[in-house]
Formats: sequence, structure tokens, C-alpha cells
Amino acid sequence: MRQLFLFIAVFILFYACSNQQNKEYPISPVPFTEVNVEDNFWSQRIKTNHDVTIPIAILKSDETGRIDNFAIAGGHMKGEFCSPYPFDDSDVFKIIEGAAYSLQMFPDEKLESTIDSLIDLIYDAQEDDGYLFTNRTIMGENGHDWIGKERWEKVDDLSHELYNLGHFYEAATAYYQATGKQKILDIAIKSADLVDREFGYGKIENFPGHQEIEIGLVKLYRVTGEKRYLDLAKFFLDIRGKGIGEKTTYNQSHLPVVEQTEAVGHSVRGAYMWTGMADVAALTGDQQYIDAINSIWEDVVYKKLYITGGIGAEGGHEGFGGEYELPNGRAYCETCAAIANVFWNHRMFLMTGDAKYIDVLERSLYNNVLSGVSLSGDHFFYPNPLESRGQHERSEWFGCACCPSNISRFIPSMPNYIYAQNGSDLYVNLFVPGSTTFETQNGQLKISQESNMPWNGEVTIAVEPENNTKANLLIRIPGWASKNPVPGDLYSFMNQPSSSTVFKVNGEIVSPETKNGYAEIAKNWEAGDKIEIEFPYEIRKIIAHPNIEDDWEKMALQLGPLVYCTEWADYDDPDILSLVLQENAELSYAFQPEKLGGVNIILGDALGTKTVSSEGETETYPREFKAIPYYAWAHRGKGQMAVWIPTSEKSALPKPLPSIASESDVEASLATNALRGINDQLLPEHSADKSHTLYHWWPATNETHWVIYNFKAPATISECGLYWLKDIPNGGCGLPEWYKLYYKRGQKWVEVDAETPYPLMEDELNRVVFSPVTTSAMKLEVQLQEEYSTGLHEWTVN
Repeated sequence: MRQLFLFIAVFILFYACSNQQNKEYPISPVPFTEVNVEDNFWSQRIKTNHDVTIPIAILKSDETGRIDNFAIAGGHMKGEFCSPYPFDDSDVFKIIEGAAYSLQMFPDEKLESTIDSLIDLIYDAQEDDGYLFTNRTIMGENGHDWIGKERWEKVDDLSHELYNLGHFYEAATAYYQATGKQKILDIAIKSADLVDREFGYGKIENFPGHQEIEIGLVKLYRVTGEKRYLDLAKFFLDIRGKGIGEKTTYNQSHLPVVEQTEAVGHSVRGAYMWTGMADVAALTGDQQYIDAINSIWEDVVYKKLYITGGIGAEGGHEGFGGEYELPNGRAYCETCAAIANVFWNHRMFLMTGDAKYIDVLERSLYNNVLSGVSLSGDHFFYPNPLESRGQHERSEWFGCACCPSNISRFIPSMPNYIYAQNGSDLYVNLFVPGSTTFETQNGQLKISQESNMPWNGEVTIAVEPENNTKANLLIRIPGWASKNPVPGDLYSFMNQPSSSTVFKVNGEIVSPETKNGYAEIAKNWEAGDKIEIEFPYEIRKIIAHPNIEDDWEKMALQLGPLVYCTEWADYDDPDILSLVLQENAELSYAFQPEKLGGVNIILGDALGTKTVSSEGETETYPREFKAIPYYAWAHRGKGQMAVWIPTSEKSALPKPLPSIASESDVEASLATNALRGINDQLLPEHSADKSHTLYHWWPATNETHWVIYNFKAPATISECGLYWLKDIPNGGCGLPEWYKLYYKRGQKWVEVDAETPYPLMEDELNRVVFSPVTTSAMKLEVQLQEEYSTGLHEWTVN
């Protein structure tokens, strides 16, 4: 009852606020608090998030000092700032937001008490005038290098002062709405009032280096009705490209926002900004904002979107590459960026009612977002590549922990995206079993979904009106059930569905009109009315635009909303990058309840490829083919994975001939699973290439390390090749100070008699030719630089 009262109060306040502006999104989402999810897919994940992910996020924030920072800033403890980054406050704020959402579904006195204690720490950490930033409060002028000596000094760069506050305002509004507790909202108001006093035209005319406060300010405006917060959000957007800070594409400050037409720079920053622009445009009617984000959306979806719904091709700046630059092994596709992509596309839908935005949202939601968290809810991916050579595994936590905390707040809010409403137009966007009740001018109308999505394409919608209620149900026809996987021509289906979507109303087939990707079914609804939908649920083969080089002569597979991948663990021979799946291959699928929590697995026949001569000749041989949903990869250990599967020998990586190195047992001074990468016979494109398993000594510096090859049998050799890892300035590895090669003679190691000095070059195989020796083992000795570590892509022996 308390939650219902609060919802009604906030709802009234929300519309009172919007009436002041006479502007709002034309379409309103049905809040997740009003949606019951009753399936075996999302409901499990939401519960796991409550039981596992949020508690782990709190525990890790405690262990890593994020919570202690507030205790120290508030005078409860003594010490220095004790976590890695000045933006670490934001992780605590995101956890509070996630807990607020989760508490509305799972009342939990213990969790609520824990969050209340965190809010008490935040209250005490806030300075008297409203300033809230623990790094500066604790360290003063001696804070992190990113923050400068004065408040807001580096706000346009890396201080994250305003970024943190954006997440706090989101958390404060969410927790206030969930519990009715005023304390956190008061802290947020005090903070926002300070920011409003200090920033603006004629005051500090600068922009946030990491966008986020814009979203938080809009939420704070909606809860309080204080128009200054909306105006401040618009200021922070409008000042980009004009403010006193350095203008860069990295944080989208290179141009005024209304002049930007393409996606550049850091993908999370960008998507948060476009989300904030959509909010401000909806509330102010700014057509220039709408025009700009429309152009940027087309640039992303037509030229820079991964088939998994991921955005961000480059790891160096965690952001967008050029047009059609979508590498698979190096794909960044940060989990936070996927979440931001959902936020942005949802706003675009609310503004237009066009299903194309939900198509992109659904693709990102079911694939890139879900890949970011393990089925158990306690391990996470930061980047989500589309190909692996065995180097990837989820982590319990990260030094930069934005992704786990973001997952913890996003998953419980997922039901927010299922339904929406514009008067008597009632939208069904996602097909998730459960129910909601719409309030219309003609009375209440409850709808209940039954389906086994995403494991088949049959959906039943039962309609229960309060009276005979006239309403227009708009049911999305997903891109995966029609002609195009995504808007535009970035990806295309090779095979069209064998039938169209079938709609039945009370058992009678109907042919509803379609508009903006929705089937419209309008009638005076009566008790017992039922809509049955049969989406063509078939394995769809996808090809990429020819300008995407990494996907030449390859195809991806999709079944329902899920993109599939093939993974090593499903094969006797774990080398799956040598597979070829011919374009005309016949494929089937079967549900396997015991596999990965229960999934449809795609089955078929493929070809293996292998090298059969030293001249590089290859041959093929029959192999089985299996594929699992992409979100479910990396749960069974480290190994190869691919979303884009070769359709010809030219695009496959044939199994190489065995070599002295590949058949050696490997030892090292630092033994890790990555050792297998140095003799896998796969050379990188360049020294900074991280698209395969690579072995490194980071973060060690100024140390001597060694690696030993124990040969399968004694051999006469005269050459070795070393391909070094060098990822500076974006990483911590450079070339070594020096290295030496030894061979085993009896029980002693003897340095080889090299014909020339040992070469030390990046972006190529460093060949060391020496007088022939017959030996059973080789040893590589490496001296690390004082400033940098190093690593090794490959070590060949001939």
C-alpha cells in the first residue's frame, strides 16, 4: 500500500511538473513496479540480481574501500582515500539505485537497513554547502591527479565530480520513490542547488567530462518540480563545444550538441549524452536536439552497431571507430555502453512510437547486456567481444567497477521496457510472460502474456477489461520475425521466414494493419478476449555489410531475439575457429534443459579445415556444428568462441601443421593459463592486438623472467621468432629492456650463438638466427623495463 501511494503521488507530481512545460514524451512507459514478470527467463535473473548481484556489489564496495571513503569523508574513520579512482563514489550510488528498484519487488528489511546506513554515511560525507565528492573532501589539494587542486578545476576532463552526482541524483530519486524516505532526496537537492549556484551562463561555463548529470537532473526535476534542474541539464548540454574546457571528440565536446551528426568518442559518454538530450528535448520541445540525435542514431545503427546490439569498437578510448569499423576479436562492446544503448533507444521510442528503436533495444538487451553478467550473477564482463581465442573470462570485480554496479541497477528495472501507453494506444514491446494493468479513459484494462519466449515464437495475450473497454493494442512485430534484423542495411537476413506473423483474435485469424512496426488491433475489449500470435521462430542466417572487413565470407545466426555463437566446450576438438559452415547448411534447433540453465542449441553439419603442407595447402573434413546463445558463452572455462562463422575456407583459420613450438610443454617463471597463447601459431595484426590469447608479466616491471619450451623430442634448430606485446600508451606493456635465448645442453643452459644482435621491434616477428643446435629444450630470458612491463604474443622455433 505504501508503494502504491508513493507511485500515485509521484505520478501526480510528474504530470503537474510536465503541465508547467506543456511538454512531455508522447508515450509513457508502464513503470516496472506495475508489471508482473512470471517467466523462467527474466524473473530468475531479476531474483538472482536481488539475492546475489546486489549483495556482492555491496561486499566488493566495502572490500575495495568505496564505502570507507564515505566513512572517512564523514569523520567516522581516519585515513586517506582508499579506492582506485575518483569516480568510485558512483558505484555506491548505482548500487543504491538498483536496491531501490529491487526492494519494490522483493521487500527486504535487511537490504533496506543496509542502504539506509549507506545513506547516513553519504549524509555525513556531504560538505556544509552541499559539495559531495569524497576524494577531494578527504585529500584536499592532494587528491587524485585527475581532479585538480580546486573544486570543478578539471570537471571537463577526468575529475568525474558531476558524473558522480548524476548517478547520485538517479539513486536519490529512485530510493525516495521506493521507500518514501526523504533523507537521500534532501542530500540530492542540497547538492543540486550548489551545482546550480556555481554553474551556468555568467558563472562556471564548463561541461562535464563524463556525461550523466544531465539524466540525473531531469529525474530530480520530475520528482521535485524544480525547473532550475531541467534548465541546468540543458545548460550542461548546450555548453558543450562552447565552454572553457578542452574540446575533444573523446567526450563529444568537439561541437555544440545540436551540430553533431555522427557517433564519435567514448561510447558510454555518448549514449548517456544522447539519452539526456532526448529527455530535455521531450520536456522542452527543442527540435534541434531531436534532429541531432536522429542523425546520430542513424550513424550508429546504419554503420557502427554490432549484431549483438553492442556499441564501441575500440578499447583504447572505449568507444566508436570509423564507419563499418567493427572488429570481432577486438570488439569492446562495453556492458555499460549496452545499458546506455537501451536507455537511449527507449527514449527514442517514447518520442516516436516507432518499433525500430525497440528492435535495437531488444537486440542489446538480450545479447550484449546479458553477456555482461554470469548466469550465477556473480561474475562480469567489461568488454563483450564477438570472438575469442581463449583469453576471456568473467571477473568477480574490476578496479574500474562501473559495469557490475550498472548491471545491479539495470536488471531489476528491465520490466520497465515491456509496455507503454499513449492514451488508449497500448503498446506491447517485449514478449515476457506476466501481466500489467493499463488505466484508460474508458476504464482499466489488464493484459496477461503467456509464452516461452525466447525459446519459441508463440505468444498468447489475455485481455481483462474493467468494463467493455475500447482500446488500441499495438503489438510489435520484431525485426527478427520479419525481413531485416536491424533498420538499415548494416546486416541482412540470408533466408526469409517461411511464413508471416499470424494473429488470431478469439480463435479467428485477423490481418491487422501495421504502423511503425506495430500490428494494431482495436476493439471494444470484453472479458475473455484473447489474442494468439505465432511469430516465425526460425534460425535466421545473417550476413554483414561488405564494408565490414572482419565479417567477409562469414555469417551469424539468430533464433528469436537471441544471437548465437559457437563455443569450444561443445566440441571434442576445441579448435572451432577452423570451422566452415556453408551458406546452404541445414540447421535445426533443440531445447536442452540441462545446458547453461536451459537453452535452445543450434545443430548442423560443418567442415573442419586444416593445413596439410608447408606450402600452406589446406583440406576440409566433416565436423559437427553446435551453437549456443551468445549471452551464455564463457561459463564452461576459457576457450575459442565465434559469433561470425566462416562460410568459406578463405575466411577460416585452418588448423596449422604441428610445430616444434606447438607440441612443446611450456614452463614459466610466471605460470598462467595464457601461456598457451605463445605457441598457438596465431600471429597478431600488430603488437597492441589483444584479439587472441596473449601472455604478459604486467604489472611487474624491472624484473627478469623466463619461459621454457620442453620439446616433444630432441630437434635440430637454428631460428626463433618473438612477437612482443606493446600496448603503451593505452596499456602498461612496452618492449623488453633485453632478452636472450638459451638451449639445453646436458643439464646446463647455454646461450645460442646469434648471427646478429637480438632484434627489438614492434609490429613484427623478431627473428633470431643462430648456429644450429640439437637440443630437447629452449629457454627465453626477458628483462622488463623499469617503467613498463611486457608480454609475448608468440614464440616460434624452427
